[in-house]
Amino acid sequence: MKKEQLKYIGCGAFVLAAVAIILARPFAGLQTPGHNMLGIMLVSLGIWIFKPFNLSYAMGGLFLALAALVQGLPAEVVFTGFTQSALWTLLPALFFGYALQKTGLGHRIALGIMKLCHASYASIVVAWAVIGVVLSMLTPATTMRVAIVIPIAAQCCELLKLQKKSRGNSLIMLTAFAMAMIPGSGWLTGVIWGPFIQGLYDAVPALAGTITFNSWASVLFLPTMLVTALLVLGSLLFMRPKEKISAEAMRELKAQQFDKPSRDEMITMVILLVSFVMFVTGQWHGISMMVLCLAAMLLFFVTGVLKPVDFNAGVNWDIVVFIATSQSLGAIFNATGVSVWLGEIAVPALAPIAGSPWLFMFGVVIFLFIWRFVDVAMFVPTVAILVPVLPAVQAAYGISPLVWLPIFMFAGNAFFLCYQNVWAMISRTLAGDRAWQPKHLTSYGTIYFVACMVAMVFGVLWWNHLQLF
Repeated sequence: MKKEQLKYIGCGAFVLAAVAIILARPFAGLQTPGHNMLGIMLVSLGIWIFKPFNLSYAMGGLFLALAALVQGLPAEVVFTGFTQSALWTLLPALFFGYALQKTGLGHRIALGIMKLCHASYASIVVAWAVIGVVLSMLTPATTMRVAIVIPIAAQCCELLKLQKKSRGNSLIMLTAFAMAMIPGSGWLTGVIWGPFIQGLYDAVPALAGTITFNSWASVLFLPTMLVTALLVLGSLLFMRPKEKISAEAMRELKAQQFDKPSRDEMITMVILLVSFVMFVTGQWHGISMMVLCLAAMLLFFVTGVLKPVDFNAGVNWDIVVFIATSQSLGAIFNATGVSVWLGEIAVPALAPIAGSPWLFMFGVVIFLFIWRFVDVAMFVPTVAILVPVLPAVQAAYGISPLVWLPIFMFAGNAFFLCYQNVWAMISRTLAGDRAWQPKHLTSYGTIYFVACMVAMVFGVLWWNHLQLF
């Protein structure tokens, strides 16, 4: 059966399920508006997952908004996500990545770090980890980071004369992709997930203000760095190539010359570094991240680093609309009674494992890693549906909503297969004939899963210390 036919069959199944729920109203305790909202949500999920008629993520979100308005929900509820401060933190921050790419500063940073490497896989893999951390400090735009590092990684493999489809080629390409995505999860502005999840939390009255730069870092920074280190170590232990890297090839890589840094590069570096310092020191100066991000964005345009034409080119507006409409789900679910109904299901379902932090964390994370084979819409729908339930879980079992952040991040970054992770798909496309072998991606994704499980052992001890259980 053709892939195109599977899209329509899959989406059609979601639509039929939605119609059945709306007409039959099978769930006791859920009123008509709630049943209607569940049906609408299923249709949106069908669009997000299968993309029939080549519909974009934004179209699924706009269908959700339109159907909710037709049902009679107020516009201020339906479009809550567009008024959240988190969106206006995310939107300017996406231009940070565009500025890195446009000015060539990201390329200069990545290649400059690569020039410090020795002729060994260990040195190169560690260099990519450093590149990932540095670029994550400068922009949360994972797509832009991938767009910067993957061409450089492919060029690196070419200069090192690695065989295409070899384990060595795959190791370097996979490391570049993963390090552009994973290390930034440790702080709020290091990955697109941060402002998005902050917006979801703020849309739920009981969770508003829970996520700040410091609260995110206190829960996730150390476990994320541990996952990063374990992934680097695990890949070198279990995917280490047999072919050697020649010293001569490494010298050729280092011989590449840089042009003198341009005015735009220097301005971009200053703006991004000052912004990150201001993010980290927010508890002392009290200026919100939204204000800082908007001010930095304005400076990019005022200084001429970005031009008016870049306003449309610099941001993927499809993803922005998708995220904004998804952030409205909490308010929509609250208004239609879906949140209460989901809480009545989720709270008893978690009872067998909620009494033990160890069972709870490992049980939920493993389940969501498996669920990632189904939710391929960037994991956004799953997170958006779960967040409104977290206050009920906290009330029943004393589990802090902050504990869910590593759960969302670890599972959200999963990549056993390419289709599960949008940044894996983008990376593979950008890499061209230098892309990794699918079996190597599965091996690398398995190492990532094991790294998350090991990091969770430390994490549970740390989160217990923070009294989050």
